[in-house]
Amino acid sequence: MSRALPSPSPIDAVPPAGPLWLLAVQHVLVMYAGAVAVPLIVAGALHLSREDTAFLVSADLFCCGLATLVQSLGLGGFGIRLPVVMAATFASVGPMIAIGGNPALGLPYVFGANLVAGVVGILAAPLIGRLLRLFPPVVTGTVITVIGLTLVGVAVNWAAGGVGAADYGAPINLGLAAVVLLGVLALLRHGRGFIANIGVLLGLAGGMVVAALAGRVDVSGLREAAWLAPVVPFHFGTPKFELWSCVTMCVVLFIVFVESTGMFLALGDIVQRPVDRPALVRGLRVDGLATLLGGVFNAFPDTSYSQNIGLVALTGVRSRWVCVLAGAILIVLGLVPKLAVLVASVPPAVLGGAGLVMFGMVTANGIRVLGLVDFQGRRHNLLIVAVGVGLAMAPVAAPAVFDQLPKALAPLLHSGIALATLACVALNLWFNGLGGARSSEPLSPEPPHA
Repeated sequence: MSRALPSPSPIDAVPPAGPLWLLAVQHVLVMYAGAVAVPLIVAGALHLSREDTAFLVSADLFCCGLATLVQSLGLGGFGIRLPVVMAATFASVGPMIAIGGNPALGLPYVFGANLVAGVVGILAAPLIGRLLRLFPPVVTGTVITVIGLTLVGVAVNWAAGGVGAADYGAPINLGLAAVVLLGVLALLRHGRGFIANIGVLLGLAGGMVVAALAGRVDVSGLREAAWLAPVVPFHFGTPKFELWSCVTMCVVLFIVFVESTGMFLALGDIVQRPVDRPALVRGLRVDGLATLLGGVFNAFPDTSYSQNIGLVALTGVRSRWVCVLAGAILIVLGLVPKLAVLVASVPPAVLGGAGLVMFGMVTANGIRVLGLVDFQGRRHNLLIVAVGVGLAMAPVAAPAVFDQLPKALAPLLHSGIALATLACVALNLWFNGLGGARSSEPLSPEPPHA
C-alpha cells in the first residue's frame, strides 16, 4: 500500500524513531539562509566592517535561538507552545537601514528603537489578541495560501543560485536543485518512519555531496573563524532614542504582528491545534520580547518563519520539542562562529530544491482550508480570496510597483502577506460583517490527547 506523506505525530509527542537532534538540524538548515540574510543586508547597506558584520550575524542567530526556545517551550505568559522557529523579519530591513544610515543617528538609535518597540509590543499583545475573531476560514485560508505563494519565489531564486549570483540560472544550479527535489520526493514516497520524517534533511545532505563533488561548496573563512565568540550586549554602544525612529519601529512591529497572526493560525491548522486568543497573545508577546532582546544584543525583530511551517506541513512531525532543540542549536551557532560558517556553506541551489516542495505544501494547506468556505451561498467570498491573492502577488510580481509611494509605508507595501491579511480582514468585514467573522469554530478537529 503506497503512502505519499508520513503520518503526523501528536504535537507534544517524541518523534517515532531516531535522534531528536537530526529533526532539529533539519529545521535549522532550512531556515538558516533566510535568517542570516537580514543582518548581511543591513551590514552591507551600512558599510560595516567584516568583524562587525560577523558579530551582527552571530547576535542575530543567538537572539533567534532565544526567541525560538521561549516561543516553542513557553515561559510564563510568553510562548505559543507550537513547533515554531523564529528568525529576523524582512519587514524591518528598510527602516533599520534608513535609521542606521542617517548621519545624525546610526546603529545605537536602531537598537534604541527596538527596545522601545519591544516594550510596546509586549504591552499591546493582548489588544491584538482580541482581533482573532476577524480571522474566519475565508481569511485564514487565503493568508495561508499567499504565505506559500510568496515563498515560491524565494525557492526559485535559491534554485537558480541566489539573487545576485554571477551564475544565476546556470544549469549546474538548476541541476542541484532538481537532485534535491527528486531525492526529497523519493524519500517521502518510499521512506518509512524516521527516514521519511527527515526526508528533507537527507535530501539536503545528498545535494551537499553532489555539490561538493562539483566544487560548489565554499567553506572559505572556516579556518579564520573563532571557536567561541560571546554575544556581548550593547556591542555598538549605549542605545539612543529618537522619537520618529521609535515610532517607525513600533509600526514595523505591528506589521510583524499581522504576519505572525497569519503564521500562527496556519501552523495551528497544520498541527491540528487551533489557536485561541490566549495562545495568540502568548505568541505575539514573544515577538515583542524578541525585538526587546534585539535591542540589548544588537539583533533585529523576529517573527515565526514561513520555511518552518512548510517543513512541518511536509514531514508531518509536529512535536514542539524539535523546535525547542532547534532553538538551542541556533544559540550554539551564534556562539561558535566555526559551526555557523559550516552551516552557511550549503549552496542556495541545494536549499532551493527542498524549498520548492515545502513552500508548495504551505499553499496546498491554504487551499485545503479554503475548502471549508461557503462559496455557493456566499459568492462574495470568492472576491475576498481573489483580491487577497492579487494584492499579495503585487510586490512579488512587480517589486518596484510601490516605489513612488511614501517610504514610511514600505514595510507594509512590500509585504505581500501583510497586504493580503489586512485586505482580507477588511473585505470580510465589509461583505460578511462582524457577525460573519467567527474564528471560534476550529478549522480542523481537535487531535486526540497524547
